[in-house]
Amino acid sequence: MSRNAIIFHGTGGNPDVVWYPWLDRQLTGRDYRVERPYYPSLNVEPISTFLPRVLDAHSFDADTVLVGHSGGAALLLAVLEHLEAPVAQTILVAGYATRPNDSDEPVLQDVYDWDRIRANGGDMYFINSITDPYGCDATQGRLMFDNLGGTQIVRDDGHFGDYNQPYDTFELIDRLIAPTHPDHNIRPHIPAAGEASVPEIEVDETVAPRPEEEIADIARADVRS
Repeated sequence: MSRNAIIFHGTGGNPDVVWYPWLDRQLTGRDYRVERPYYPSLNVEPISTFLPRVLDAHSFDADTVLVGHSGGAALLLAVLEHLEAPVAQTILVAGYATRPNDSDEPVLQDVYDWDRIRANGGDMYFINSITDPYGCDATQGRLMFDNLGGTQIVRDDGHFGDYNQPYDTFELIDRLIAPTHPDHNIRPHIPAAGEASVPEIEVDETVAPRPEEEIADIARADVRS
């Protein structure tokens, strides 16, 4: 069964900006069913009335990967808290859980049930910059990481895409999202008679061997003796 991925844009954005279309193409090529919904009232309408529409509009299950950017990442905290079953993976880019600046943030809840979010979030990643023009920085990522666990990734890439920051691709996210199915057709190599069972590692013998190469050399010596 193929997985589905839902990519949530940020405040004032839309599904066709920055890296969202690129990630859609990448995942579609890997047999994901991808949704890029458009929510113009994101972070404008209060979360109490906005969230039910989001929950009703999508299916969330063990084969679902959620990706949110900025206000879309903040939205996913509320989504995860109110799911009836966990998803496979959640990636929050420039996300935040408290007001990151002086602007109103209707997308935020006053409090969060961190235990429930953790239980429903699957494999969680928090990607934030050291500095962010809107305050959605590594401090916000650390707050979520401290409450939810998972993996925090800190970069120095601003807001990871904005009206004045072209960010058409995002290879890191593509690498983080698991393949829909592993390749089980690759057969292990079985050494022929007289062939060493430990593979040769060195390419340039003028370079001092790494510790793992020395271990391999000892293993090969044992095989050949």
